[in-house]
Amino acid sequence: MMKRALANRALVSRAPRFVVKIGSSSLTNPNGTLNRDRLDSLSETLANAYDRNQRFALVSSGAVAAGVGHLGIASRPSDMSGLQAAAMVGQPHLMKEYAERFARRSIGIGQVLLTADDVIRRSHYRNARLALEKLFQLGIIPIVNENDAVATSELRLGDNDRLAALIAHLINADFLLLLTDVDGLYSGPPSEPGSRPIRFVGDMSELQNYSITGRGSAFGTGGMSTKVTAARMATAFGIPTIVTSADNLGAALEGEAVGTWFAATGNKSNARALWIAHAAQTSGQVRLDSGAVAALESGGNSLLAVGITDVVGTFDPGDPIDIIGPGGDLVAKGLAGWDSESLREAAGRSGVGRAAVHVDDMVLLRH
Repeated sequence: MMKRALANRALVSRAPRFVVKIGSSSLTNPNGTLNRDRLDSLSETLANAYDRNQRFALVSSGAVAAGVGHLGIASRPSDMSGLQAAAMVGQPHLMKEYAERFARRSIGIGQVLLTADDVIRRSHYRNARLALEKLFQLGIIPIVNENDAVATSELRLGDNDRLAALIAHLINADFLLLLTDVDGLYSGPPSEPGSRPIRFVGDMSELQNYSITGRGSAFGTGGMSTKVTAARMATAFGIPTIVTSADNLGAALEGEAVGTWFAATGNKSNARALWIAHAAQTSGQVRLDSGAVAALESGGNSLLAVGITDVVGTFDPGDPIDIIGPGGDLVAKGLAGWDSESLREAAGRSGVGRAAVHVDDMVLLRH
């Protein structure tokens, strides 16, 4: 049974289990090297929570940025192989820094590197959940990152904000805390005149008229938009979320009214479905006629080739794709049952047995 969501942030200091995500901008200097003073402060504050018998998973960015510093290159690589090389170099340095700091408080850590397969394949998901649970039983802090060294562009979790939301679901966390270099969510870019802080979000529809910005620092992958997406995922799981600056970590864990509090809006949801809807980077799209859209939105139906009018892009079976209606609107997302070339040949034909996208691999985005 899903445990009851925290009603307000005053209960945070007594919550037995949470996830905290620390972004690259909070861990690195402008030149890409690790900010060891900040690591000292963050680790000390988290160790204090541990000593209060709170247990947590730490989703930490910084591996690529740490690698950039050690490799002596000027900026974050833009190509996949460059990112993977930087992550390979940086990850052990980052873990060493954490291990040394938590060891001062006699706390052990464990490295957890995940890929999208660990979320979307049921057997992998169960194994990851059991492994994390065992670390908690042993009193070990899991330090989690996406396995950048082996992830492909098509099957990435997307960024560590959304990874943190999925981990919060995985461990049945009481709350999610996303740390960044801004003290919370604003109604527009914080530097613009007139932008005001948003302290409470009771429903995500409240944000539709605000300008939510994208990428943050030069060494990060996200920005406030990915944090809002992560909050949308976590709150749909029934997990309230706090977004605030790394400087506010201690205050946030004491239950003080810092940053932005996103109230839980749903019960425990399917993590795989939410990854498809929010975190998967799509490889292409299929366009449908109105009859196919109606069939999908009536519920319980797979997408058949007969209702497809066009196939855009190149993808393989299992790749995430967008499902587009005749007016160009995004109807659903799903995992392709065919490769793009075969689906082009079958599009519009009746009597094709295999589903283009199976109903179990599809998430409707409108009703």
